[in-house]
Amino acid sequence: MNFTVVNKQVCVDNIRILGVSSSSIFLVGDADSISLSSVFDTPPESLIIGPFVPLARS
Repeated sequence: MNFTVVNKQVCVDNIRILGVSSSSIFLVGDADSISLSSVFDTPPESLIIGPFVPLARS
């Protein structure tokens, strides 16, 4: 597959962000590469690994 990108001038006047999700990226302009990473900041003692609890009653 051949893919051609022609970069032209970008002019951004105003940006308003009302919310950010847990996995989001906000990018204006060019990026040669984007690296993704993840951090789990909950202490290990508060992590509960066990049987799944249903989120809705059936």
